[in-house]
Amino acid sequence: MKELDCRVLRFLGTIYRATNSKSDYKYKQFELQKGQYMFLTRICENPGINFVDLSNMLKVDKTTTTKAVHKLIDIGYLNKEQDERDKREYKLNPTKKGLEVYEFILEEERRQLEISFKGFSEEEKKLATELIKRMSENIEEYWIK
Repeated sequence: MKELDCRVLRFLGTIYRATNSKSDYKYKQFELQKGQYMFLTRICENPGINFVDLSNMLKVDKTTTTKAVHKLIDIGYLNKEQDERDKREYKLNPTKKGLEVYEFILEEERRQLEISFKGFSEEEKKLATELIKRMSENIEEYWIK
């Protein structure tokens, strides 16, 4: 059987699984499970975001988003309020408690970046970031179809 000529997606998958696994373990103290921290971070960074936009941003289905968001509401990290212009939609916002956990998550993300970029020059860090960003933009078109 012929192997792939380029294994970049496998390398990205390894990075994702390693950081996600470590994060899930570290965030248990905050009652966060199975990648829920990703929902919290995106809402903290985009206050007032709705369920559909959050699902699209994270590339997950609406059911997954709904379950994660309701868990975050139940543990006091988010508020959900009805959109005044469109009563069918809800805006999601972090609570004070959610913002405190968000700060911890950012510190952990900084640690993971430091480990990931160990031995990289500033120029290499910028180049790697730009190339992966372009890959992400390319896959966005594929994901939407």
